[in-house]
Parts: sequence; C-alpha cells; structure tokens
Amino acid sequence: MKQTVNNVGGTAAPESTIDARVFRTMCAAVALVVITSVAFAEWRVTTGLLLGGLLSLLNHHWMRTSISAAFDHALGKGTKPRIKLAQYILRYFVIAIAVLVAYKLNIASLPAMITGLCSFVVALFVEAFREIYFAIIHREEIS
Repeated sequence: MKQTVNNVGGTAAPESTIDARVFRTMCAAVALVVITSVAFAEWRVTTGLLLGGLLSLLNHHWMRTSISAAFDHALGKGTKPRIKLAQYILRYFVIAIAVLVAYKLNIASLPAMITGLCSFVVALFVEAFREIYFAIIHREEIS
C-alpha cells in the first residue's frame, strides 16, 4: 500500500487508491441523494435515483474489473491490452435495457435515473477538489 508523508505532522499515513475513493464517493452520493429524495420527492423520483445510482455503481465495477482483467492478461503475456468490443458495448446495452424497462413499466422517473447515473461525475469532482486541497493547502501532490 502506498504511503504519503503528511507535511503537517511529518508522519506517514496509508493512502487508499483513487479508484477506491471514487467508488466510495459514488456510494455516498447515491445514498445521500436517495435519502434526501425519500423525504422530499415522490416515489418514482426516489426509485429512479436509486436505480440510476445502482446502475452507475454496477457500471463502474464492471468497467474496473474488465479493464483490470485485460491489463493483467496483457502483462502476463507481454502484449498490448485488448478489451473486447462486445464486452464494452454489452455493459451499456444492459444499462440501457434496465433504464428502458423501468421507464416503460412506469416505476422510475427517466430524469431521476439519468441523474443517478451521474454519480460518477460527482465522485470525480470530489476527487478533484481533494487533489486541489492537498496541492494548495498542504503543498503536496497525491498520486
């Protein structure tokens, strides 16, 4: 596990990977927006946010594991990593079918599902602000 020296205290602290932080932030963003929508929105909006958020988490996990498998396979053989186009397209096809079915059955709001699918964007902004904080305030870079 990588360690970084904290400039304030001078001690080394374990650092989680960016991917793990992004995934945790996505989970937190989905949970926060769903909990908030339970109190203030109708049930179709809440269902849409939950479904979109869960599909976003599934997409992130699926993408991470398929890319990792491609690179692990390529590093073992010493070749360029190859990701099958069918796997790449299948992921988006599954998500589109789930969104379409939920919309056609009228159990979720389409704008809410799209908003839930944007949890990755929220996580990237949080990570960017974290990087800026450490670069400016603590004058250190996180890799």
